[in-house]
Amino acid sequence: MNKAQEATLNAIFFRPTKADIRWSAIKSPIRALGGEVSERAGSRVGAKLNGVIAVFHRPHPRPETKKGAVDAVRQFLLNAGVKP
Repeated sequence: MNKAQEATLNAIFFRPTKADIRWSAIKSPIRALGGEVSERAGSRVGAKLNGVIAVFHRPHPRPETKKGAVDAVRQFLLNAGVKP
């Protein structure tokens, strides 16, 4: 995992939840941890890591992910065994 991916992972686990994380940056550490990210119908994005599956909505029209979605990604990573 490179420094940018580590910084994004730290931002996902940061409290209070940040609302300025770009969705494209969130996908990168999931892949670096051995996970898969796939496009689904509409604005849905599927993620799979360590056998845990989640579906998120890609933000639009702005690239920044809202706090609720960041919380959902954090919970997905915790469920998949990723520690802050």
